[in-house]
Amino acid sequence: MTALKTPGNPGNARYAQFKSTRPQAGIYPLTLYYESACPLCYAEMSNLMLRNQGGQLRFADVSAPGFADVPEGATMQDLLALIHARTADGRLIKGVEVFELAYRAVGLDWISAALRLPVLRPLADWGYPVLARNRHRIPRRLVSLLFEGSVRRAAERAASARCDAGTCSR
Repeated sequence: MTALKTPGNPGNARYAQFKSTRPQAGIYPLTLYYESACPLCYAEMSNLMLRNQGGQLRFADVSAPGFADVPEGATMQDLLALIHARTADGRLIKGVEVFELAYRAVGLDWISAALRLPVLRPLADWGYPVLARNRHRIPRRLVSLLFEGSVRRAAERAASARCDAGTCSR
């Protein structure tokens, strides 16, 4: 049986890259451009906002009245079609990569890691645009069922994080 890692064999270099969850330089803070008028988008961003204890994420609601901060390299139509984000170093990214980096920023490393799997990533890259095109057709009740528990847990964690040494600030 051969060892997975030896000095002369990079072995699991791809696994190490997959497993890596350290923030990359120039990524954070990451500004997410999302549409709060979409129930699915709103639920997911609410979940991320509640988990954003480290302040790694910024949120820009493109459906807010008077929104005019369209990033260079995108149009308003682009922002409404797929999720986009601007990295700290100014790069514009979109689609599944945005979710991967956002989940990593809020400590949901297992989701971020799953999105880097060679089997799941192509499926996610194919499926997300289909989901995004049809997101307004998803019944609100289904969105509520999918996100209710997650958002509640995130809210509980956020509330408990404000308690330090027995003193709570609310």
